[in-house]
Amino acid sequence: MSDPLHIVCPHCDAVNRLPQARLQDAPVCGKCAQLLFNGRPLDVDSARFEKHVSRNDIPVLVDFWAEWCGPCKTMAPHYSQAAQRLEPGVRLLKVDTERSQDLAARFGIRSIPTLALFRGGREVARQPGAMDAGSITVWVNRHAA
Repeated sequence: MSDPLHIVCPHCDAVNRLPQARLQDAPVCGKCAQLLFNGRPLDVDSARFEKHVSRNDIPVLVDFWAEWCGPCKTMAPHYSQAAQRLEPGVRLLKVDTERSQDLAARFGIRSIPTLALFRGGREVARQPGAMDAGSITVWVNRHAA
């Protein structure tokens, strides 16, 4: 039997222990009783980013974006579709680089949108530019293993 996974709740940020075999069973948070996966990207600030990237045992995909960015707005519905396809195997986050300039600087975000894939708290892949849902899914699956 495999070790349980740590999954951070997208609602209350509690860290849940979940057997990997139960990922597909619509698991709920032990603290707030909300679904741990809702098929939508989660908007996060700097503090929530740290918790989700460092404490989730599943890969975490981050969309660095800004409200004024045309390509970011074009990619947003595709990113949401990718969340429906990739969860519960991957957590999807959105970071507004205007509100979280510290994260944009820390990760050297030079163009937006930029996708960054994290595993075990470390960045493992990066892709600048807008992509459609299919391309996002293929890219994540290639780099998340």
